[in-house]
Amino acid sequence: MRVIVVSGASSGIGQAVAERFAADGDRVVNFDVAPPVGPDPAAPDAAVIPWVKVDVADWSAVRAALDEVHRTHGGLDVVVANAGISNRRGVLDLTEEDVRRTVDVNFMGVLAMWRHAAPHMVRQGHGVLLATASVNGLRGYPLYADYNATKAAVASLCRTFALELSPVVRTACVTPGAVLTPMQRAEYTDAMLAEVNERIPSRRHASPREIAAAFHYLASPEASFVTGQELVVDGGETAGPTTAFFPGHALTNGVQG
Repeated sequence: MRVIVVSGASSGIGQAVAERFAADGDRVVNFDVAPPVGPDPAAPDAAVIPWVKVDVADWSAVRAALDEVHRTHGGLDVVVANAGISNRRGVLDLTEEDVRRTVDVNFMGVLAMWRHAAPHMVRQGHGVLLATASVNGLRGYPLYADYNATKAAVASLCRTFALELSPVVRTACVTPGAVLTPMQRAEYTDAMLAEVNERIPSRRHASPREIAAAFHYLASPEASFVTGQELVVDGGETAGPTTAFFPGHALTNGVQG
C-alpha cells in the first residue's frame, strides 16, 4: 500500500486523481485550501479521502503537512502537485496581485510540494514526484499569459528534478489539453466550450478521470523508465491544425465521408 499526497484534490482533476489511487487501496491525502466537494457520483464506492487544509503557496505549511503525513504513515511514495488557478484576462488587464497569486500557486506551489517531499524520498530510497502541467505551456494561448508561463515553468522544473534526483526519485508531468473541470466551466459558456471542441481533433474535452488515468500510469512500475518527461493528453490538440481551419475539407469529426 502506497502513501500518496495530491494537492488540489477537493475537485476537478485532483479529485479524480485521488479517487483513482484510493480505488487501488493506496493511502491518499488531499492538500487543498477548500474542503472536498464530495466523491465523484460516477464512482459511488470511492473511499473517503482525508483532507488537510493547506495553501501550497505557504512553504512552511506544505513542509509541515508533508512531514506529518510521512510521520503518520511511515513513508511518502507519490506526491502529485496538482493545485492550480487561472484568471482569464488580456495582458493589458493583468494586475500584480493576480499574477503573483497565480505564480505562487501554480509554480511556487509545485516547487514547495516537490522540494519538501524529495528529502523523504531520497532517504527512503524511492519516490515519484508528479505535477499537472498544461498544453498552455507548450505554445501561446491568448488571455492566459501568467498561467501559460507557470505551466511552462513546471515542465522545466520536472526536467531539472529528474537530472538531480535520478535514479532514486522519478519526476514527470501530465500535460492536459482541455478538460471539463469546475474551473473550466466557471470561465467558459456552453458556446465557448463548443468552440474549443471544434479545435480539438477528438472534438471534445477530456474528463478528469481520463487525466487521472495518466497520473496512475506515471506512478506505476510500468513507467519505471519514465522521468523528466511530459505526458501530453490533449485529444490531438497540439498535433497540428484541425480540419476546422480548412473549409471544405472532406473530414467530419475525423472520419472521411
